[in-house]
Formats: sequence, structure tokens, C-alpha cells
Amino acid sequence: MSCRFLLILACLAHAAHADDVIFRREVMAAVSKAGCNAGGCHGNGQGKGGLKLSLWGQDAALDWAALVQEQGGRRVNVLEPERSLILLKATAELGHEGGKRFAVGSPEYDVMLAWLRAGAPESGTDVKVTRLEVTPGERVLVEPEREAQLKVLAHFADGTQRDVTRFAVYEPNNLGAKVSVDGRVAREKYGETTVIVRYLGQTAPVNLAFVPARPEFAWANPPPANFIDELVFKKLQRLRINPGAVCDDATFVRRAYLDLLGVVPSAETARAFVADPEANKRAALIDRLLARGEFAVFWALKWADLLRIEERQLDATGMKVFHGWIRESLAANKPLDQFARELVAARGSTYENPPANWYRANRDPVQRAENTARVFLGTQLNCAQCHNHPFERWTQDDYYSWAAVFARVEYEVKDNQRKDKNDQKEFKGDQIVKLKAKADYLNARTGQPAQPRLLGAEPPETSPEIDELMSAADWLAHSPLFARMQVNRVWYHLFGRGLVDPVDDFRASNPPAHPEVLDALAKDFVAHRYDLHHLIRTITASRTYQLSAVPNSTNAEDTTLFSHALITRLGAEQIVDSASKALGVPLAIPDYPEAKRLAQVPEGRKHYHPIKTDLDRYTQTFGKPPRLVASDCERNNEVAMPQVFTLMSGSVFNGLLTVPDNTIGRLLSGDDAAVVDGLAWSLVGRAPGEPEKQAFSSHLAGADDRRRAAEDIAWSLLNAKEFLFRR
Repeated sequence: MSCRFLLILACLAHAAHADDVIFRREVMAAVSKAGCNAGGCHGNGQGKGGLKLSLWGQDAALDWAALVQEQGGRRVNVLEPERSLILLKATAELGHEGGKRFAVGSPEYDVMLAWLRAGAPESGTDVKVTRLEVTPGERVLVEPEREAQLKVLAHFADGTQRDVTRFAVYEPNNLGAKVSVDGRVAREKYGETTVIVRYLGQTAPVNLAFVPARPEFAWANPPPANFIDELVFKKLQRLRINPGAVCDDATFVRRAYLDLLGVVPSAETARAFVADPEANKRAALIDRLLARGEFAVFWALKWADLLRIEERQLDATGMKVFHGWIRESLAANKPLDQFARELVAARGSTYENPPANWYRANRDPVQRAENTARVFLGTQLNCAQCHNHPFERWTQDDYYSWAAVFARVEYEVKDNQRKDKNDQKEFKGDQIVKLKAKADYLNARTGQPAQPRLLGAEPPETSPEIDELMSAADWLAHSPLFARMQVNRVWYHLFGRGLVDPVDDFRASNPPAHPEVLDALAKDFVAHRYDLHHLIRTITASRTYQLSAVPNSTNAEDTTLFSHALITRLGAEQIVDSASKALGVPLAIPDYPEAKRLAQVPEGRKHYHPIKTDLDRYTQTFGKPPRLVASDCERNNEVAMPQVFTLMSGSVFNGLLTVPDNTIGRLLSGDDAAVVDGLAWSLVGRAPGEPEKQAFSSHLAGADDRRRAAEDIAWSLLNAKEFLFRR
């Protein structure tokens, strides 16, 4: 600090209002309210315009030094406080790239001015907010109501409390509402909005729902099949939304096959199911599908995406044994807590102990910590590497202490026969995953070694028999976060959207669509010893799962509350495997002669060497992930124009159509009606409608080449939305 500034502070020590405004309470709140310490402004990692503040005011000491001491104290003027740069720029009286942040005479201005008149002291080092109390915490506003006034009460460590409504920061999680500076939330469109309220490092969510009046609304009172429906319907009724009708049998059998096995049912299976008069046939179907080998194959594909099974780091043998272990675990219905423990605690040969490949794919403490938290707890920690998490309780210290749990992992690479000698991330050959005797992992915030701690909890319990990985594995697999994450992941794979969405992003600003459903399912999942089959049976037995995709007048706009089925594009493997099955032609997959379905291939999409085959090109076009990220969200099931051209002219599908003894060839032994009926049941899982019968039969009857005409019909069905989408 300059001598000039010390003299000024000494002269102003008697300032009359020195105790009225506290830097760590009022001033820090005013800076946050004005957005000065946001990531796009001076809270940026590099600062802006020469001024760097801590992101969202997480380091008050650093911020006081930046405002008062840096640049020789030029940012404050305690002799003429109104002429201080921090006021002149924030009010746009001087040029400011960030524009006007507050007006002269505003509460923010008055707080800053009073603090400057008091000599700009670093006051309030003992100020600590313990929690925020926001009212209302949740509310449904039915038209004509369109606004809600929030009130924010801050509770401090000394037992005092203050109304901080005017100085809290309000951040809606979508465009459904706007919030004024004084906490008044106004509807922009109908639907649910979560407002995150932030004040001095504490956050609290407020959940609001804006509902149209719908004066003609009458609750349909659908009968619930289980507790899922009771909870879903309770919320839908409150929001004046009626769920859709239950889907028909043809839709259900196709949906169940695609969701559980990854392929469409055969024509014979679909016909038989529709004709079956048994009342419990849907539950019986789910039981049969869970017992089939294709279930383990298809759901192993989902875990292979998550666990980053790809050739560059695991090599062909590593991929094969790791994928085989996952498939065998699912076939045996291994409890998911045991599955997780075996992965996180694994070490030894990656060829002989397959789950050790989890660490082979995650080469440093940061990857291990972030990916373990994301896959098993639904927690994304990467923000906390540089600063305290803005919307969660995770701090930088939590981050580095959690990473330190994985710091002792090291590798014995026996003989790396990599193809590309310059690629340091390619490995070919067995590796031994083990723990070194000691590892100091530095906390970047303090510059000191981080002390290993479980995420947001206590240090891992260790003994001569139990190391920190074993301790972490046991803690993680029985964390409430683990149960909620696994329930949400299964829901996502059965509905096309998670109760929490994105599926692996649990945080206060991203609440579940149905919190009570998530809690009840997680509790039931734990009570049944983490049984995946039981969880799937419970969800698929619900009326909610069995709803039709056809909307009604009250739920047509709903995309988040599961009032009707979501129509989603099939995954890359589902499309080609379903076409292969429907047409009766096993796939020929280069490098994997034993695989007859794309879902059986252990590796992800080839990404680090040129695409060689049409099947490789197809998987890239239809979103098969390269498995570079440990997330369900890396897979892309969106619709894109290149997919149209692949379907129209790609050799993958044309090759299946033209095999002489495929389904088309077998159907041609019957009359035209049998060909049309057989192709419709095989490819779209239903009987053809009258317009289809007429058009397809006419095409067959008028063709010079009956075989070619039948291929045309099959090709048109392969390109139909009914085939390409799960409904």
C-alpha cells in the first residue's frame, strides 16, 4: 500500500459512518448485485480491463486488495469519494466496457459511497452467512397470476438475520421468467422455472410454475398402476395437465423391445403379443426380455459409452475383456452398488482384472475424480477446479481433496506396442494398475498438498487391509447421490429424458421434473439392494411409461413432465440392428467377425484414424460416440440432414435389402397381401393401414420385377419416421 494512501486512511479514521457499511457484507453484495464479479466481467479468470475480482465474490480479501490497493490505490478516492473510479465507471460517467452497472442514488451506489466515505476499510472479517431463507420456496401461479414477489432472509453465524431481498442476485434457469432487481418474478411463458437466489456465497433454489387458466379443465382421474403414477399424476393435476392415453399393444411391444434389447420385435412376436388376451401380458413381456442375452448386450453398450471403452487407450484386448465383464455383470444382474465398488476399487492387470481398465482410461487424478463423480454421483465438478462451484456446495478445497483420493494410482506399462510412436495417449499391451507408496497432490488454491477427503465428507478410512480407493468405493456406492443417479440414468434410457436433465448434472439450479418420484424410486432401489431388473420392472409397469405419444389439448406443450411419451430418434446401433433383424440378414462387421449386431461391438466410434468402411461412416453420421467423455450425453441422437442421404443411398441399408434369401425373398412366396402385411409387421411393428395396403399392393401388381418392387416397399418403410423413431 502506498504511503499516500496510508496517510489518507489515517486522516479519515474518525469517519462518522465507519460502522454503517461493512465491506464483506454490504459492499461485496453490491458488487455481486451489479454483476461486476461475474465470469463475463471482472470475475473472469484473467480479469477485465486490468481489474480481476474473485468469481461471484468468493475471496473477499482478494477483492478488497484489488479495489483498494492495486494500481497505487487509484480506483478509490477517499478524499472525494464521488470521484472514485469504481463509482464513475459503474455509473458510466467514465467510459466502461461493461456499461452502466447501477445509477447514481441507487442502493448499490449508496452502499459503495458510504463505504468510501468511511475510508474504504476491509471490515467484516467475521461476517459469515450460514443459510438463505427464501419465500416462497415453491409456488404454482395460475393465470391471471403472472408475478411472485420473493423475500430473502440471510441467517448469519452470530445468530442475526437480515432481509437482503434487494441485494440478493436472481438467476432464472430458463427463459420462462424474468426477475427484477428487487426479486419480483414475472412470467415470460408458461411452464416451470427455477430461480437461483445467491447472496454472499450461499444459494437457494425457488421453483415456480406458471399455468394457463384452462377454465374448461377437468381432471381425467386416470388410475395409477403404482407409486410412480400417483406422484406424477399428483403434480400434473396441480398444473392442470391431463396425462395422455395408454399406448396400444403394438406400440408397447415395439417400445419394450427397443428400450430393453435395442431391436424391434419380430413380426411373429409382435402379432402374437397383440393377439394375446392375457391381462398381465405387458409385465410378463418385460420379465422375458430381462432374461434374454440381448438385454445384457444392449445395456452393456450404455455402460461402455460411460466407462470410455475405446481402443486408443485400452487396446483391443483391454476393450474385449472390459466389455465382457460389463456384459457378464448385467447378465447376472449384479447389484449396481457392487458393480460400482468393483470398478472404483479395482487394480492389478487390466487383462486379468477387467474393471481395472476404468483407471487405464482415466490417467490422472483430475480425470479420475471428475469422471468418478460424474458417472456414479451425477456431480459435475470441473467448475470447482478453478473456483468454488457457483450453484453447488462444492468448493475448490472439496475438489482437490477428492482428487487427492485418487492421487496414488500409478501404472506399470510392461511393453507398449503403440501403432503411432508419437501418440503419447495410445497404449497397446497389458498394464498393471497399482498404488504408489506416497503422492502429494497440490491444492491449486493454497499451493499446499491436499488432504484426501471423500467428496464433501470426511477423510477415507484406511487401514493395512483397506486403502483409500476401497474406502471411497464403499462410501460412493452407498451414497444417496449414487442411488439417485442410477435411478435417473435408467429413467433416461427408458423415457429418452431424465427426471434430472441432463442426466448427469444434479445441482440446485437443475431440479428434477418430479422430485418426489426420484426420491421414491431411489428409496425403493436401495430397499431392493440396487437391483437393476427390479428398477426396470417398476418403471415399465407404471402407466407413465406406457402412455401414448399422442398429446391431448392440455399436454401438447409439455416436454419435461412425462404427461405423454416423448418421440426420440433411435440410436445408431438400434437402427441398423433393427434393420438387420427385420430383414433377416446378420451384419458383417470388419474386425469383429463374431459380432452379428452393431451393439455387440465393444469399441466406440473410430475417431483417431481414417474412416474405412460404410459402416464406420454410418456410425459417425448417426451419432455413435467416440467415448472421449464419461457421460451419457456424448451420444448424439439428434436428427441431421446427412442422415437422410445415408438412408437414401448408403450401402449399409441397400446391402441388407438385396440379399436374395432375406425376409423379402421369403415373403415373395406368398401373395401380394402377405408381402405387404409381412413387411409392415417386420419393420414398423403393426398391420398396414388401408392407404398403405392399396399403395403397396398397387406397386407390386404393376411392377415388372416383383422382387425389386418389394425392396422398394421395404426401403420406404426403413426411411419412415415410424421405423427411425421410438414412440
